Amino acid sequence: MLDLKMIPILLLSIFTSTQAYSSGAPEKVCYTMMPNHGGGILPQDSDPPFSITAQPNNLGMLVTIHTPEFPFEGFLLQGRTPRGDIVGTFDPIENFAKTMNCAGTSDNSLTHTSPNQKEDLKIQWHPKDYVGPLVFNATIAQRYDTFWLGVQSQQLQAARPKITSNTTPNYKVAEKPEASAEFDPFYEGCGTKKSCFGAPEACVQSKNCKAVVAITVYGGRYEFELKADKSASWVGVGLSEDAKMGDDSVVECVKDRNGGVKAYMSWTSPRPNLGVSRPREQKGIQMLSSSIEDGVIYCRVQRDAVTTVNNRLFDLINNKYILLVAAGKSVESNRVGFHDVAYIAGAEAKSLSDVSEIAAASKILLRLHGAFMLTAWIGTASVGMLLARYFRQTWVGSQMCGKDLWFAWHRFFMVLTWALTTVGFIVIFVELKAWSSESNPHAILGLITTILCFIQPIGAYFRPHPGTSKRPIFNWAHWFGGNAAHIIGIVAIFFAVELNKAELPTWMYWILVAYVVLHVATHFLLSILGCAAERSAERRVTSFPMKDLAGSGRTSTYSDSNADAPLSFVRKILLVVYLFILIVIVVILIFIIVVAPVEEYWEKVKSAMQTSDNT
Repeated sequence: MLDLKMIPILLLSIFTSTQAYSSGAPEKVCYTMMPNHGGGILPQDSDPPFSITAQPNNLGMLVTIHTPEFPFEGFLLQGRTPRGDIVGTFDPIENFAKTMNCAGTSDNSLTHTSPNQKEDLKIQWHPKDYVGPLVFNATIAQRYDTFWLGVQSQQLQAARPKITSNTTPNYKVAEKPEASAEFDPFYEGCGTKKSCFGAPEACVQSKNCKAVVAITVYGGRYEFELKADKSASWVGVGLSEDAKMGDDSVVECVKDRNGGVKAYMSWTSPRPNLGVSRPREQKGIQMLSSSIEDGVIYCRVQRDAVTTVNNRLFDLINNKYILLVAAGKSVESNRVGFHDVAYIAGAEAKSLSDVSEIAAASKILLRLHGAFMLTAWIGTASVGMLLARYFRQTWVGSQMCGKDLWFAWHRFFMVLTWALTTVGFIVIFVELKAWSSESNPHAILGLITTILCFIQPIGAYFRPHPGTSKRPIFNWAHWFGGNAAHIIGIVAIFFAVELNKAELPTWMYWILVAYVVLHVATHFLLSILGCAAERSAERRVTSFPMKDLAGSGRTSTYSDSNADAPLSFVRKILLVVYLFILIVIVVILIFIIVVAPVEEYWEKVKSAMQTSDNT
C-alpha cells in the first residue's frame, strides 16, 4: 500500500514538474536555454528531428520550427548574434506562444503557453535596431523528458527593414560574414569585455585568426567562444600549467557528420606519450550556441568553474592557467586529430577572469633552430664540400695555419656546419622537451643528418695517413657520409616547410628549388671546367677526383704540381658568383624563418607605413 505520508510529496512533485514545463520556460533559463526538467534530465545528444528556417519579409523575418515526423510540445526560441547576444523581438502567437523578457529587454524570446502538440510553427521576428549576423537558436521538447538543446538555423545577415509596397527581402543569407575583416562580431569586446587569444600571433588585432578563443566570465560562470578557419574540423582550447601540450584539460568543438557542432571535454596525456583522449562521461561543459557558416566553425560553451578531469582538479576561480589554442582537419570517432591548421601557446599563466591582452609564448628557440640548420646545410656545408671537390689544385702555394688554402677553408666551413647543427639540434629539444608530435618525416631526417654530421669530424680526426692501406676506406666513407648528410639535410629542410609550428609559406619551396638548381648547375659547370682543364694539360685527370679516394690522397696529377690547374681563374670567378647568389638565398630564407609567418609581418609593416603617412 502507498504510504499516506508520501501522497502530499507526490502531488507536489507532479504539480511542480507540470508547472515547470506546461506554461513555458522561466526567465531564469534565458541565457542557458537549459530546461530544469526534473532537476537533472539531460538533453538528447542525437541529431534533433526538428529544423529552424527563416524567410525575410517586410516586417522582419518569418521563422518556422518544422518537424517532418514528430510533433513537439514545448520550445524556447531566440535570435542571437554569433557571440551569443539576444537580439530582436518576437510577436506572440495566440494559444501557442508568448514572449519573454531576457537580459533586460522585452519580447526578445518566445516560449510555449501550453503542452499541446505543435507542428510547423511560424513566428514573426523583428530586428528592432540590430544589424549584422544572426542565428535563430532554440531548445525544443518533444515531451517532458525528451528535449534537444541548441537547435539552430543557418546564419543570416540582418539589416534595418524598409517597409515598402514591394516584397524586396531585407534579410539575406550572409556571404562569408566570419571572414570579413570589416565586420566580425567575434572580436568585438576583445581586451575590454573578454580575453581573446588566437593563432597566428597577433591575429586578434588584425581580426584574421585561423583559430581563436574568447573567454568571458560572468560571476562564477565561465564561457568559452571558439572559432576556426573553414579548413578546420575542430577547434579547442587547453588549460595548461606550462606552455607545452600534455597533462592539460581541453574544451573542444567538433564538426559532426550531420553538419552540426558538438562540444566535448578532452584530456592530453603527458609526454613522452603525447596524445588526446575523450572521457566517455562528459561533465562540466554545456553547449550554449554554435554555427557553421561557409565552413567556419563557431561555438560558445559554458564550463564549470571547478571540474575534475583525469583525477586532476581544475579551479578556474583560484588558479591560473596558460592557454593553448589549436585547430585541426582530422577527427576520429572518439578524439580529434593533429592540430595541423593552427597552434599557439600563451606566454604566461593568467587568471581567466582578468580581461587583458594575452601574449604568445616566445618562439625564439624554434626560430634559432631553423636559422642554424638552414645556414649549416644550405650555406656552410655547400661551400665546404664544393671546395674539397673542385678546388684542390687552386691557390697552390698559398697556405693558412700551415695547411693548403682549399683545405683550411674546407675545414673551417665543415667545422662551422658541425657546430651549427649541434647547437640547432640541442635548442629544438630544449624547446619541445620531447620528440615531435607532427606526422612529418622532418624530425627523423634531421636526426639522421645530425648523427652523420657528428661522426664526420671524429672520423676525420682519426683518418689514416696518406699511403696506408686503410686510407682508401676512410676516403670513401668520408665522401659518402658527407654527401649523405648534405642530401638528407636538404630534404629535411623541404619537409620543414609543411611543419605547423614553423608557419612557413608554401612559396618558400620555390626558393629552395632555386638553391638546388644553383648548386647542381655549379657542380655541372665545374665538372665541365675539370674536363677542359684535363684536355688543356693533356693529362687524364677526372673532374671528379674519385680515383684519389683509392690512392694516396694526393689530388694533383698535372705536370706542374706547384702551379694552379688550367682554368683556375674561371673556377674562382664561378665560385664568387656561386657565393654571392648563395648568400642572398640564405639571407632571404633566414629572414622568412625569423619573422614567420611572413604574411602577417608584411601586413604589420604596411599598417605601420599607412599610420605614418596619415600622421
